[in-house]
Amino acid sequence: MPDKRQQGIGMTSQRTRERLIQRLEEAGIENQDVLDVMRRLPRHLFVDEALASRAYEDSALPIGHGQTISQPYTVARMTEALLDGGGPDTVLEVGTGSGFQTAVLASLVRRVYSVERVASLSERAGRRLKKLQLRNVRLRHGDGALGWPEYAPFGGIIVTAAPAGIPRVLVNQLTMGGCMVLPIGRPDQQVLVRVFRTETGYTHEILEPVTFVPLLGGVV
Repeated sequence: MPDKRQQGIGMTSQRTRERLIQRLEEAGIENQDVLDVMRRLPRHLFVDEALASRAYEDSALPIGHGQTISQPYTVARMTEALLDGGGPDTVLEVGTGSGFQTAVLASLVRRVYSVERVASLSERAGRRLKKLQLRNVRLRHGDGALGWPEYAPFGGIIVTAAPAGIPRVLVNQLTMGGCMVLPIGRPDQQVLVRVFRTETGYTHEILEPVTFVPLLGGVV
């Protein structure tokens, strides 16, 4: 049985979550598995307690270190795009952040590998995922821009920060035909793209405009 903190009260209650799911459906999210996971997961546990009352707004929220927890629509859209046409068996996430996108993925695929460059964020996300008993996740404090070659290839990759262009080092860690969903571009002009690895390199399609923090290298 989940504890009361997980179930939520007031502005984190199930009724509040249902209103968020309705907004996601109205915004065009169609994958029922994604919507069910978003409905079930306690997003308020992935933000500071002072921001818990805003956890089920469809907005990004600060999590420290200049990072944010992505707005629920963005999480749902990226996950839906990754799963379209059949879900990958293993997924690499570049940028663990709060761990919320990690939790969504872990509820939908067999195994998630997630890399975070900020040590304290990685540690905090690990505690949250453990509390939710999501045991099919492997976390690493490292430079996500390099991927995680030891466990490649991955059927899918999600990048939660924006490089200037499509990173070939990550494309090369996809299975042949594998899918990567990521934002690319300058801070004032970013788009969400879906990339498929091919025998000759990759193909990509632009999904929609987005706003993300930039993808940084190195670790802190």
